[in-house]
Amino acid sequence: MTIISPSLLASDFANLQRDVEMINNSAADWFHVDVMDGSFVPNLSFGLPSVKAVAKHATKPLDVHLMIVNPDKYITAFAEAGAAYLTVHYEACPHLHRTIQAIKAEDMKAGVALNPHTPVSVLEEVINDLDLVLIMSVNPGFGGQKFIEAAIEKTRKLRALITEKGAKTLIEIDGGVNTETGRRLVEAGADALVAGSFVFNSPDPSATIAELKQL
Repeated sequence: MTIISPSLLASDFANLQRDVEMINNSAADWFHVDVMDGSFVPNLSFGLPSVKAVAKHATKPLDVHLMIVNPDKYITAFAEAGAAYLTVHYEACPHLHRTIQAIKAEDMKAGVALNPHTPVSVLEEVINDLDLVLIMSVNPGFGGQKFIEAAIEKTRKLRALITEKGAKTLIEIDGGVNTETGRRLVEAGADALVAGSFVFNSPDPSATIAELKQL
């Protein structure tokens, strides 16, 4: 069954606890929490205090996606805040192997995100060290963007790399996910789907999560 990680970026920040409880009671598997610094991406979002607040009420693992420069400085802080999965951007990490090891040293699962222009081949040397690869199917920074079609073929290439290397890495996709794109991504080899606007803008978010879970 597909892992579903609803993105809190699309939740109602004024009613965050209500939306966290909705996800707790839904078929979702993880909470996707986007952290943006206004530098690596042109937007600001959740920071450490918000992650701690979500962790206080969440009954499912926090899947934290750092869209920030110099993520190494904050690895321990996010572990203490309650992150179960910590995903950093390939494009932000000059010493990626060291960063992955630092995440694992804090007893978190290590993920690496790839921007739309970054090929999966850059992960050949570290794929066996990764618990998760997050393919961005929109340009990072804002919710509600149009799905980038090239993400389907990119997912297939990543699945082939994981198979070839005998890795156990999960493939997660973030951006423009709905039932139609989600189905095609799962067919291409995706294990986990991040859905924000599609879930929170629907009349019944819990039912929408259940629908995605069946893909």
